[in-house]
Amino acid sequence: MTYRLTQYAHGGGCACKIPPGELESVVAGLVGATPPVGPGELLVGLDDGDDAAVVRIAGETAVVATADFFTPVLDDPYDWGRVAAANALSDVYAMGGTPVVAVNLLGWPRDVLPMELAARALAGGLDVAREAGCHVAGGHSVDDPEPKYGMAVTGIADPAKLLRNDAGSEGVPLTLTKPLGIGVLNSRHKQTGEVFPEAVAAMTTLNRAASEAALKAGAVCATDVTGFGLLGHLHKLARASGVTARLSAAAVPYLDGARDALAAGYVSGGSKRNLDWVRPHLDPGAAAEDELLLLADAQTSGGLLVAGELPGYPVVGELVPARTDGVTLEVR
Repeated sequence: MTYRLTQYAHGGGCACKIPPGELESVVAGLVGATPPVGPGELLVGLDDGDDAAVVRIAGETAVVATADFFTPVLDDPYDWGRVAAANALSDVYAMGGTPVVAVNLLGWPRDVLPMELAARALAGGLDVAREAGCHVAGGHSVDDPEPKYGMAVTGIADPAKLLRNDAGSEGVPLTLTKPLGIGVLNSRHKQTGEVFPEAVAAMTTLNRAASEAALKAGAVCATDVTGFGLLGHLHKLARASGVTARLSAAAVPYLDGARDALAAGYVSGGSKRNLDWVRPHLDPGAAAEDELLLLADAQTSGGLLVAGELPGYPVVGELVPARTDGVTLEVR
């Protein structure tokens, strides 16, 4: 029997995230809490919605900690596992860190789907972690109505060379290291079963090289582009940095077939919620609604968005002085 894993979940990949506005309301009471007395110094926490937590444990060593999991974004369990692992590891790379060890997070409808499929997902995650030089040591599993998989990842970083989303400054270019369009192509895959190899390749590509390039270029500000879309993550970066981001729509790269998928109506609810969330802070210029939906497209295991110019990657905009009207995003 052939199983289409995407049919066993209400959403897929990072498009199944809780909407950003709702999530910020939920965690609002956790921001700014008095830190406990302990062996580490919290350098990056919840305050600005960064990609991972960072704690200094010694002079030149900081621990980077994150967790990420989601429902199937692909029907093939092995490829889904690879994507989920690359996505979880990306949070460490987005902070300028190096993954060291990961533990699996697995939810499985054991009375509905064969456990052999879960084993294939775990094998995919293990292979990508090995590619990253990251140990996988155990994990946790639950019997769940929907299949879910991901990892909790711990890494290390130099606390003096972190990539943060609150460190952007005006006059700095914006670089995007992977093309957009993963969300609409995954939506098409979920509804039709069509496979898009270019999207799979993008999602399973580690952000290690991009992170290393950002650090080498002296960048101090970055985030990865995942479930909140380019506009959502850029809004968070600009807001945290006290600047406005000016995006050149024509410079943003897309995967083959992304515009066709959009035209055919394969837009996730998550992408629409992303656009609704940023709209009060958005100056769209002459950009059409379809263009804005692509810029808000919920990505899974997307690239890094770096405040700085990186050789070999496209510049898609720049950071400019903050506007006084609350607009953090300009599309030109």
